[in-house]
Amino acid sequence: MNTGIWSFEAALISFIVSSLIGSKLIPYLVKVKCGQTIKEIGPSWHKSKQNTPTMGGLMFIAGSCAAIAVTSICYIMATEDFTLVKLKAAQVAGGFLMAAVYGAIGFIDDYISIKKKRNLGLTAVQKLILQFATAFLYLIVMHIFGEDTKTLIPFYGYINLGIFYYILAAVVIVGMVNAVNLTDGIDGLNGSVTMFVMAFMMVMAGVSGFEGMNIYCAAMAGGCLGFLIWNFNPAKVFMGDTGSLFLGGAVCAAAFALDVPILLIPLGIIYLAEMFSVMMQVSYFKLTHGKRIFKMTPIHHHFEMSGWNEVKIVIVFSAVTFLFGVGALLLYLFGVVTL
Repeated sequence: MNTGIWSFEAALISFIVSSLIGSKLIPYLVKVKCGQTIKEIGPSWHKSKQNTPTMGGLMFIAGSCAAIAVTSICYIMATEDFTLVKLKAAQVAGGFLMAAVYGAIGFIDDYISIKKKRNLGLTAVQKLILQFATAFLYLIVMHIFGEDTKTLIPFYGYINLGIFYYILAAVVIVGMVNAVNLTDGIDGLNGSVTMFVMAFMMVMAGVSGFEGMNIYCAAMAGGCLGFLIWNFNPAKVFMGDTGSLFLGGAVCAAAFALDVPILLIPLGIIYLAEMFSVMMQVSYFKLTHGKRIFKMTPIHHHFEMSGWNEVKIVIVFSAVTFLFGVGALLLYLFGVVTL
């Protein structure tokens, strides 16, 4: 069967569901006063976004869930492969559930923030405990369903990390989830970047013949596009931690299912730039007793403070993601598939 059919179907369903839900969800979020509280330390002009409804990530969570379920059923009916061998249902379901749990952690964080009317929900320690617990649970479940402790290195092959695989994998997952979360700071940025990341992983899954992950990634990309209708500048809704943590989990699940977490370095170059800009800023600030490397972090705020408008930042960051995504795809094609 043509892989492109299933990916197109999944992306289309997710796009339609996500965009349509927005017309109902946004008025409801406004009605129940689920408004975003803008940080005092952020750019002063962001104050105009105060009380913009948040938790909009529920749109693409619902859209991607519907798309994966419907497209998978259509696949089964068309192929009559009731064993789900090509779909690898356990990996797809496990990956989606991990993303959903991260989304639930984000939902709790958003809910507390809304209730307290400040941009602080769960404490950093509480978040880390929940995030690491989720990562380890995912890795254990995947091991039960046959995943081993090997990972692919382009042009080299598999390396078996043994017990260290779980420790390193958990650190990568939690780190990347939080990096994706930091990318959610201006209208349309996280949705645009993640749409490209998932699109490239969709192609990788298609090349490898992993139909289930192909459907999964296409659904995530389509959901992001549907959400952008409402989130692109000027945003009518924010995804909140509900959406950004879900997307972080979704990106990690796809990378680990394809055995290429190392390709998160080029694919997630913007996520990593956002995360390391914060780490560098904080470290340098402490070491120099008040000096800064950047005007403001995460790094998208540095460009804002330098005079870039939000649309320009989204376009440039998306273009960088696309270019590095091409590089990651070439590494996958010539450095992984040909091994």
